Amino acid sequence: MAQIQSQLDPHSEAFARNRAAMLAAIEHVQQLEQNLLIKAAEAKTKFDQRGQLLPRERLNLLLDPGAPFLELASLAGYKLHDDKDGSAAGGGLIAGIGYVSGIRVMVVANNSAIKGGTISPSGLKKSLRLQQIALENKLPMITLAESGGANLNYAAEIFVEGARSFANQARLSALGLPQITVVHGSATAGGAYQPGLSDYVVVVRGKAKLFLAGPPLLKAATGEVATDEELGGAEMHAQVAGTAEYLAESDADGLRQVRDILRMLPWNEQLPWRPEPQYQEPLYPIDELLGLIPDDPKKPYDVREIIARIADESDFVEFKGEYDQQTLCGHLKIQGRACGFIGNNGPITPNGASKAAQFIQLCDQSQIPLLFFHNTTGFMVGTESEQQGVIKHGSKLIQAVANARVPKLTLVVGGSYGAGNYAMCGRGLDPRFIFAWPNSRTAVMGGAQAGKVLRIVTEAKQLKDGLVPDPKMLDMLEQVTAQKLDSQSTALYGSANLWDDGLIDPRDTRTLLGYLLDICHEADTRTLQPNSFGVSRF
Repeated sequence: MAQIQSQLDPHSEAFARNRAAMLAAIEHVQQLEQNLLIKAAEAKTKFDQRGQLLPRERLNLLLDPGAPFLELASLAGYKLHDDKDGSAAGGGLIAGIGYVSGIRVMVVANNSAIKGGTISPSGLKKSLRLQQIALENKLPMITLAESGGANLNYAAEIFVEGARSFANQARLSALGLPQITVVHGSATAGGAYQPGLSDYVVVVRGKAKLFLAGPPLLKAATGEVATDEELGGAEMHAQVAGTAEYLAESDADGLRQVRDILRMLPWNEQLPWRPEPQYQEPLYPIDELLGLIPDDPKKPYDVREIIARIADESDFVEFKGEYDQQTLCGHLKIQGRACGFIGNNGPITPNGASKAAQFIQLCDQSQIPLLFFHNTTGFMVGTESEQQGVIKHGSKLIQAVANARVPKLTLVVGGSYGAGNYAMCGRGLDPRFIFAWPNSRTAVMGGAQAGKVLRIVTEAKQLKDGLVPDPKMLDMLEQVTAQKLDSQSTALYGSANLWDDGLIDPRDTRTLLGYLLDICHEADTRTLQPNSFGVSRF
C-alpha cells in the first residue's frame, strides 16, 4: 500500500487564511442558490390559489425520501440575457439525477414560479446538456412540464437549435430510455411536442393545456373560437386525442402515477448482479480541503494533498513519478471503485504530456475511469519546450483524451488555462461529467498576460505604421483587457455559461465522485432494448 503522508499543517496561519477565503467563496454560491428559492417562494400564494404545487414541491414529492439527489447547472444563465439580478438563474429549469421508486433517473422540472418557466438561450443549452447526460448514462427522463415556452425576446437564438431537443427525445426513445412527462399546466406551441415525444404522458385535469396554437392565435389565424379545454384540455387529450395515457386529479396525483409507472418497469431487474464495493475512508478529513488551496492562485500546492483526502485509505500508486513532476498520474480508488487520476502541479511539459497520454491509454485498456483535476497555467512555453516538441506531445495527449472510451470525470479545482483546459478534458473534450470548485478559474490565459500581450501587439503595430505610441492609451488598453478577461474567468461566470455541470463545495468532492462513478458503472453494465424510431402513438 502506497499511502500519502500529508505535509499540510491544519494549525498554520496560511491554512486558516485559505480556509476563510474558500468558505467565503462557498457562501457566495450558496447565497445565490438560496436567492432562487426565495424568489420562487414568492409565487406560493398564487400557486395555492390555483390548487397547484410549486415546482420544487413537485420535485420533492416525486423523489424517493432520503435518497441522494444531485442538482445540475443550478446557476446556468446567471445574469445572462434578461436575468438582470440573478433571480432567473437556472435557465427556467430545475434538474438533477435522483431516485424515483428506487430507479435512478434524470428529472427536469420547468421552474414556472419564476417568469412562468420561460426558456432562455441558457435554458435551451442546459436542456440539451441534460439530455446528453441522460443518453450517455442511460438514465430514464422525467419531465414536470409547465412553461410559457421560449422567451420570445430571444426567439432567434432558440428557434433553430431548439429542434435538437426534440431530435434528442426521439433518439432517447429509440435507444430504449423511457421518458415520462407530467403536464401540470401550459405546454403550448413547440412546448407541446415535448410531451408528445415522451413515451408516457400524464395530464392534470383542469390544469394541463396542450396545443400548437392557443385560443388567441387560433382566432387570429383562422377565425375559429374555442376554449382552452376544447382546444387542449387534459380530458380532451386523455379521452379524445389520445395524446395522454393517464389523467390525474391534481399535481400530487400526477406524481403518484409517475411513481407507479416506474415501479412497474423492470428497470433495475435488467442489471446484472453486482456486489456492494467495500472500502475504507481516507486517512485525513475532507474538511481540510478548505485550508489546502492557497487564497492567492499564484501560490503552488501539491495535488497529492487533495488525493490524500478523497482516495480510499489515502492510497495512491503513482505512475512514472520520477519522469515528470508537474503532471501527476496514478491509480486510486473512490468508494471502492478503481480510477486513473491525472492532476497538475504546474504547467504541462512535453514529458508530462507524453506520460499522461500513455497513462490514459493504459486506463482505457483496463477499462478504468479517468479523473482529471485541473490546476494548470497550460502547456509550458519557451524555446526549450518548443524544441522538445511540446506541440507534438500536447497533440498526442489531446488525441488520447478525446478518444478514450472509458468514463471521464473532470473537476476544476484551480486554474484551467489555455490548451491545458483541453488536455485536461475540459468541457470541449466531452467529459461524462464536469464540476468546479468556487475558487476555480477558466480562461484562454490570465488577465494580466492578455493585457500585456495586447499592449505589445498594439504598440508594435503603431510603430510599424510610423505612429508614436501613446503610453496612457496603452496603459488603459492593458488594464481594460485584463479586467475583462479576469471577470470572464471566474467559476460563477463559467457555471452561468454551462462550462461545467455545477459548482460544488470541496467537502462534497469524494461523495460526488462516488455517486458519479456509480452512475457511470451502472450505465456501462446496462443493456438496452433499442428500436429504429422510438415509441409512437397511433
